[in-house]
Amino acid sequence: MSVHVFKLPDLGEGTVSAEVVSWLVKPGDVLKEDQPLVEMSTDKAVVEIPSPVSGRVLTVSGKPGDVIAVGAELATFDTTAVTGAPGTAANAPAGAHASSPASPSAPATAARPAAQATTSRTVGDASQVRASPATRRRAQEAGLDLASVPGTGTSGRITPEDLQSALSARNDGARAPQEPAAATASPRSSASTARDVQEIPVIGIRRVIAQRMSESARSIPHFSYVEEVDISALHAMREHLNATAPKGATPLSYLPFIVAALVRALQRFPQCNAHYDAAREMVLRHRAVHVGIATQTSEGLKVPVVRNADQLKLRALAAEINRVTAAARDRSAKREELSGSTITVTSLGKLGGIASTPIINMPEVAIIGVNRAVERPMVVAGAIAVRRMMNLSSSFDHRFVDGADAAGLIQALRDLLEHPATIFIAE
Repeated sequence: MSVHVFKLPDLGEGTVSAEVVSWLVKPGDVLKEDQPLVEMSTDKAVVEIPSPVSGRVLTVSGKPGDVIAVGAELATFDTTAVTGAPGTAANAPAGAHASSPASPSAPATAARPAAQATTSRTVGDASQVRASPATRRRAQEAGLDLASVPGTGTSGRITPEDLQSALSARNDGARAPQEPAAATASPRSSASTARDVQEIPVIGIRRVIAQRMSESARSIPHFSYVEEVDISALHAMREHLNATAPKGATPLSYLPFIVAALVRALQRFPQCNAHYDAAREMVLRHRAVHVGIATQTSEGLKVPVVRNADQLKLRALAAEINRVTAAARDRSAKREELSGSTITVTSLGKLGGIASTPIINMPEVAIIGVNRAVERPMVVAGAIAVRRMMNLSSSFDHRFVDGADAAGLIQALRDLLEHPATIFIAE
């Protein structure tokens, strides 16, 4: 047997460790080179790591939620076992199945000590079953243990249909009539309590979000500023441009106008387009404007980046915003597309409410929050008129952005949005 030890590779940008999200294989599986092996989470994205060699998986290191250092052992392979079908444990020598399901011809309890027999596939160890990342996410969101789901796919892989059947069976059971309560009250059983409480591990992207939000709120003295903006003229311009757009052009939302206006406003307030390097105690003002677009995904909040937004015209800006946010949602975004922003824009769209207090995306010093656009009665030239209004709720690092400068930036942004033609007039 020739053993290959696979160590966690450098995933880029100075990464020193990564978190196990889910194993896509289990010990005993036979893989081909480049077949998906494991999903690892860095502080920027979830990365799928392929098998470096063809062979049988002997061991894997870590369970979902465990952090593995770069250069530490991730998995070992028997590279002489390459004749089995990918993802199967065929042609394994005796004793090679210590961590895989026992075959019918060799009962686990007869072939191994009882202590080992329970390690093959235990309830709660969903990382040792075969399922796609989408199936794993759906099961986790539903609070269903994948290890309890029988798989009908190749090599016991759990298909979406298997998961749906399991969820339907669980729901049917939950709706079944309950037996009459006993005459004497008794404490609720642990099984009943377990059904009432869903335990969700804080791992992967969700752990990164929790850590970064906590650090930002803890270390940055946030100063929030809210300003209302009359976007009636902007709304009319947007409607006209969409109605007269060439075939196939990207539809314009409010967001590209807001980003384009922000780029112009930052020319007057460059202190808001900056990073704070805490280790060097240095504020780094950037000439280029790389705008982060806070994006809700199935995994949580991500911030894909529109690079050099100051160099893009309106429709190119809209197309790039759509591209990077779509990539963040479908997990195709590259690491460099999820880092390097110099200022962030966050919006909940129609859910935007009246005001919000966004948390700064470290190491930036400002974040621009966009609230919902609604029609309201306003006093215009001494008369009541219906106007389309939107609030901007933004936060600043008060250590480096004074209140007057924060208010000045937002008021400059407001003036541009209220007179949208000025966004495109070169100074």
